[in-house]
Amino acid sequence: MIDERPALPCALLIVDAISDFDFPGGDRLLRAARRVAPRIALLKRRMKGFGAAVVFANDNPGRWRSDFRGLVERCGAEGCPGAPIVAALAPEPDDYFVLKPKHSPFFDTPLALLLQDLGVQTLVIAGFAGDGCVLTAAADAHMRDYSVFVPRDAIASQTPARNRRALALLRESLEVDTRPVARLTRRVLSARSRD
Repeated sequence: MIDERPALPCALLIVDAISDFDFPGGDRLLRAARRVAPRIALLKRRMKGFGAAVVFANDNPGRWRSDFRGLVERCGAEGCPGAPIVAALAPEPDDYFVLKPKHSPFFDTPLALLLQDLGVQTLVIAGFAGDGCVLTAAADAHMRDYSVFVPRDAIASQTPARNRRALALLRESLEVDTRPVARLTRRVLSARSRD
């Protein structure tokens, strides 16, 4: 049982922000991620200010003996391509985290139990890649009846075209709210949580 529920029944889920970007297409995703990371950092500060929980969900490719802190240390090390992203989004002691074996943070992780324990009704999803892990996270959250927001300026994909397609799919097929970070207010999140 979680000691303290967030003041707002809402969580920010930051997907795959802690990465070394060492995979095919990682260099292109890293360029896009660098442009978006300051917006995600702003979103994180705002969400915490609203009283929402913050949860990091990250891949842990091929490292079955590691943990989240080890992943942050490795990807934040000097010379690692992902270090600037780790520095911008720096996980804090009161943030939660799950390591995921596949695309969706809900697949074979304790995320659903964590969100239930926190009393979360609304999920705001940000991170990388918009057309991969963010998309599957949003689809899984939608199937679990969360109110879902994916701020269009807080996700990145390998190309702008791929990002646009993912956002269109989220809006049109899943009815996900993709308003930008600046228009994501406590009032909007509170109202959606009460629906």
